[in-house]
Amino acid sequence: MSVASQTSRHARIWLPKPSLPALALGTLFFMASLTPSLVPRETLVQAVLSGVSLAAGYAIGLVLSSLWSRLEFPHLPPRAKLYVRAGLLLVCFIASAVALWQASEWQNGLRALMNLPPVDTVRPITIAGGAAAVFLLMIWFARLSLLAVRKLSGALARILPGPQAILVAITVTALLFWNIGNGVLVRGAFTAVDRVYAGLDGVFEETSPRPSDPRKTGAPGSLIDWADLGRTGRAMIAASPDQAQIEAATGAPAQEPLRVYVGLNAALDPQARAELALAELKRIDAFSRGTLVIATPTGTGTVNASGQQALEYILHGDVATVSVQYSYVASWLALLSDPEYGVETAREVFAAVYGHWRTLPPETRPALYLNGLSLGALNSELSHNLHDVVGDPFDGALWVGPPFNSPTWTEVTRNRNSGTPAWLPAYGDGSAVRFMNQTGLISNSTEPWGRFRILYMQHASDAVTFFDPRSAWRRPDWMDAPRGPDVSPDFPWLPVVTFLQLGVDMMTAVKPPRGYGHRYSFGSYARAWAMLLDRQDWTEEALDALIGHVAPAEQR
Repeated sequence: MSVASQTSRHARIWLPKPSLPALALGTLFFMASLTPSLVPRETLVQAVLSGVSLAAGYAIGLVLSSLWSRLEFPHLPPRAKLYVRAGLLLVCFIASAVALWQASEWQNGLRALMNLPPVDTVRPITIAGGAAAVFLLMIWFARLSLLAVRKLSGALARILPGPQAILVAITVTALLFWNIGNGVLVRGAFTAVDRVYAGLDGVFEETSPRPSDPRKTGAPGSLIDWADLGRTGRAMIAASPDQAQIEAATGAPAQEPLRVYVGLNAALDPQARAELALAELKRIDAFSRGTLVIATPTGTGTVNASGQQALEYILHGDVATVSVQYSYVASWLALLSDPEYGVETAREVFAAVYGHWRTLPPETRPALYLNGLSLGALNSELSHNLHDVVGDPFDGALWVGPPFNSPTWTEVTRNRNSGTPAWLPAYGDGSAVRFMNQTGLISNSTEPWGRFRILYMQHASDAVTFFDPRSAWRRPDWMDAPRGPDVSPDFPWLPVVTFLQLGVDMMTAVKPPRGYGHRYSFGSYARAWAMLLDRQDWTEEALDALIGHVAPAEQR
């Protein structure tokens, strides 16, 4: 075989054979990927999303073209096909250029909803070049898969009939690539991320000095060493407010708020860490406070500082909070790869704290609430079974930015009252479950709080909450009119593309300013805690004054 023949053969193997009908569908997907979704996108993120969308549309187009030929539907005559292809290619080019030109306006419309400054350009050339590179890389990977199938089926054809050899080859190749992607790559990513965050967890920061008050976890006399709290735990314990700050902000007497945090390195397993947390609560007499909160942290071990501060201001310091770390991994990564991440720890902590709490006299024990943000909200929800607490229920829960796969959130949203939007549903008479957003708007409630209450706080632009795997083939309910105040009216639904957009939005959900996406502000938390705890002393005017005193304008 000549060098020219070998070169031609390799080109056919590694370079995609053009298909203009497939390219037309790919172009449509590319254009749709440039429309706004829930989160403003940076140039490189947009390039990757557009490249993946182009490849997805192209692949679907190839399948449809192949199916058309297999079913022996009529084809255009050669001369007419030439004209149609030329016209189609020109239309694809013009349509892509128009969409790239319009992308800046689309993004600026979304940025305006989030009070972000406009961008002059989204760098269309960079997006087009990056998308083309991603597209070719994915096509190359697809060709590599096909080559593997051909080689394996050829070898199997010596011992199996042709169709069986092809079927076995496809199955083996698919399993091989799936195990590499889901096993080696995902585990490798988990390991790499875990190592990075584990290194950060050991950093001692000047903003988190070791406390001297013996009631503080990590202080002299504590059952937990300051080093074993980890960076996120030390930040929680050392953060404001203290008694003096609460009194200055509220103008009323206050107590020193109590906080317990058990880091991942403080004990060997979840059960031991839960027992250590309970022992520390007992040591500082936390069960004598008026309210006790089990705060399940995010995947990185973080307890939201704004939420913690708001809780302590609203209760004038008469509260104890306990939190136990279960990982270093970012919540969105755990949600996509292992939804059960952290559930064991959450269950052990709840069992230990609730088990002791229920032995106390009902008239003197503290009100018990659960709290969690993001993956913490999901694990908090999964920390207990209803039949285990129905005889002596805890008081309620504040779950913030609940992930899309939270069972109770999903069930309540699906069975919401008719006529209420999916992004702010009303459920029943509102005596047990309510929803609120960053504007302070609360889902309709016709009755006062009952003995047990759940409050969900969520932003309509939070993809961690509103990511929907079914958006690949059906329009999500939250896209119906009226939309949330922070969701662009220019966000269309298109099969597959919307799914990809929401997946990217979930990974970048913490990029928007506070009050949008997956970033929740002090002001929202203050209103949420006052609502959930049914604090009649916190009027709207009092809340506004507190928020103005505590939170800078960009954090309200």
